[in-house]
This record gives sequence, structure tokens and C-alpha cells, in this order.
Amino acid sequence: MMKNNIGMDQPNEMNEKNMIIELDSVSEMKEMKVTSNMNSTDELTVVDSTNEGLDQLTFADNMEPITVSRKVTHGKGNMAGKRAGRVSMLLGACALTLGLTVAAPSAGAQKLEQGVRSEHVLQLQEQLSGLGYFDAGMTGYYGTITKGAVRKFQQAQGLSADGVAGPATLNRLNKKAKAEGETLRQLAKLIHGEARGESFEGQVAVGAVVLNRVHSSEFPSSISKVIFQKGQFTAIDDGQFNTKPTQTSYRAARKALNGADPTNGALYYYNPKIATSVWSKSRPTLLTIGQHDFTR
Repeated sequence: MMKNNIGMDQPNEMNEKNMIIELDSVSEMKEMKVTSNMNSTDELTVVDSTNEGLDQLTFADNMEPITVSRKVTHGKGNMAGKRAGRVSMLLGACALTLGLTVAAPSAGAQKLEQGVRSEHVLQLQEQLSGLGYFDAGMTGYYGTITKGAVRKFQQAQGLSADGVAGPATLNRLNKKAKAEGETLRQLAKLIHGEARGESFEGQVAVGAVVLNRVHSSEFPSSISKVIFQKGQFTAIDDGQFNTKPTQTSYRAARKALNGADPTNGALYYYNPKIATSVWSKSRPTLLTIGQHDFTR
């Protein structure tokens, strides 16, 4: 859980903040209305894709390419088509049961652009970073730096340089760089270390606190830097961060990345039954989820 010593609970001044800030200004982030190009559920991340079939199912601890694949056509009265439909339904049911995530939508049905916040933007940033186009903290938010990085990639690839990651850009990017998903893995590991005994909502809430910090001027502007900021999370200090996260932890991390915030903007949380910090207890409680009180 979050550290409860007074010195550790209070936010540290971060000198590198201005070097990696993703937005034009802090107020832009605070006032923005986060948009997402997908509908997220507790068990599955499903994006509407007209006439597109599913190419693959992947375990939640592996990042899948942003693009997906071939169409599945269903001819009238065609038995093969009917079988394909049944198989698709069966795969969906299996994914729900096993905690898998449906592969990302086809490039023809998806584009990423400024203002979007999602796990796919995080993946895009990691791929662009691996290719040397993105030199900032991973946030999962498509701001001006991400747009500029996409534009540079497009120019280098002879694509229309509009700064929008549409089908052609995503297809080209997936051919050039593999999605490793390291930042998603870190967020899932923190959630597991801090809140594995909590409900799914409670785990999403811990992930949301990390994202809220990323978008706050009081904390570093990258997911990794927030997670590893000295003295902030017990799981980092006592080694619980290094335990293997569950599929539920991955789902909670994805849900938080895609904009879910049960805490309504909390920046801190603590367990009132064991907390000793007067500073923590003096802060107004926004809400309680399970064993944690969430505060600003």
C-alpha cells in the first residue's frame, strides 16, 4: 500500500517535470475531457469493428499489435460461414472465462489522435520510442509530443504526415517495431503488489491513482517514474512489486489506462486500520474502497 510516513506521503519536487511533460500546459490536462476509442469491460477490451473478424486471442500479459487482420465473410446459407460464426462465439466465451483480452481492432476501424487516452496509445508510444521517434515519458495519453513523434515517423516512411495514427501508419509501425508492453507490465505488477487482496474495483482504483499522478503537476509525467518515485509505494520498497501479477491485475491496469477512475481523481490512498501518518489521516477522504481510503 502507499507509504504512510509523513515524509514519504508528501509529493516530492520533481526537477525533470518540465523536460518530459506531455501536454502544452498542466491546465490543459486538468481541464481536458479524456476520450477513448474503445469500450472497456471488466473482462474484455472490445472495440467495435465493422465487418472485421478476430485474428487472435492473446494472454493479458502480452501486448498485441494494434492492428488485426483478415475479414471473416459469411455467405448466405454457407456452412463454413456458420461454423466460423460458432467458432468466433466460442473463442469469445473462452476469452471471458480465462481472462484473456481480445486482440486490438483492425487498422481500418481505428485511429489514434490527440486527446485520446488508452492502452493502445501507451503501446504506440513504446513502439515509437523503440524506433527513436518518441523521447518522453510513457503516459498513455496522446498529446503534442506523441503527435509530433507520429508525424516524424510518417515523414520517414513516406506517409501523409498529419500526426494522426490511422490505418496506414499503424500497419507500418507494427511492421517496424514489436509491442513489448513493459509499462503495462509495471502497472499490473504495482497493482498486484499493492492491492491483490482487494476487489477488482479496488485494484482499478490503485491503477487510477498512478494515472492521476501522471497527469498532476505534483508528480512525474510518466507511469514508470510515478511507480518508482522514492518512498511512495510499499510494494516497491518491500519487494512485493517483483511478484508475478495475475490476469486480474492486468485487466485492472488496462481498465485504468482506458480511463476508468473509481476514485474521482484521488492522488493518494492508505489503509486507515494500520496507517500511522497524521498527514495521511488529515487529508479529506474522497471515498473508501475495500481497505483503502482514497484522498487528494
